[in-house]
Amino acid sequence: MKLIRHGAPDHETPGLLLNDGRRIDASGFGSDYNEAFFSGDGLERLAEWAKTNAASAPVVAPSVRLGPCIARPSKIVCVGLNYSDHAKESGMPIPKEPILFFKSTSSIVGPNDDVVIPRGSQKTDWEVELAIIIGRRASYVSEADALKHVAGYALHNDYSEREWQLERGGQWVKGKSCDTFAPLGPFLATHDEIADPQALKLWLSVNGVMRQNSSTAQMIFGVPQLVSYISQFMTLLPGDVISTGTPPGVGLGLKPEPVFLKPGDVVELGIEGLGTQRQTALAFA
Repeated sequence: MKLIRHGAPDHETPGLLLNDGRRIDASGFGSDYNEAFFSGDGLERLAEWAKTNAASAPVVAPSVRLGPCIARPSKIVCVGLNYSDHAKESGMPIPKEPILFFKSTSSIVGPNDDVVIPRGSQKTDWEVELAIIIGRRASYVSEADALKHVAGYALHNDYSEREWQLERGGQWVKGKSCDTFAPLGPFLATHDEIADPQALKLWLSVNGVMRQNSSTAQMIFGVPQLVSYISQFMTLLPGDVISTGTPPGVGLGLKPEPVFLKPGDVVELGIEGLGTQRQTALAFA
């Protein structure tokens, strides 16, 4: 299944993207895509609901805004420098263990919402990433069992303010958590929709110029490793997001000098099997 949420910001309702391309409203199912939904048998019940109701459910018009594909989770855990070429372009050593940091859940927005360049920012940057959505509570999970705890996958743009991330002291979270810095979606593809999460093409362009073009096959630490590793340090709750790192081509690493977003820039990105996003950069009002 492909799970969507649609409607005005903070008032989204659940829906489904069908194989024929129709977007349908799933309000009649009776549950948002939140921790309670994932922690129970929500996906199984939703599949059964769709068998009976998909044909008659209201169609969501293409003009209706898509929100983030899940309700606000308990946490977003991000993985830094998880592509060796990205580590090299950042001038940092290839990590021997996953580098972890948090991103505020208040940064989550819809896949095509505007990205707001924060007040005083000079170095707002882009990062196309594969996001893992946790489906079962995970604590001290083995790599062999890790995928049993995955509900599905989504496209994520891990926007970053590089000065605040790297030059202002403290942890990376300061440069990662601004409002609009986590577009998520357009849909959550359940795990059965993605045959191999380590074989997905991913790309990102700015103003029509391709900046990132790679594959999740290039990740240093794959999905099972990440779920297992992170679960050794914290309990992953149903609906939590793990963002798995970005390939080379971020603005910080461009030569001969870095390039960062300006008002009016258009960022487009996608992952094979997980759809596309489009954001326009706006100045902080």
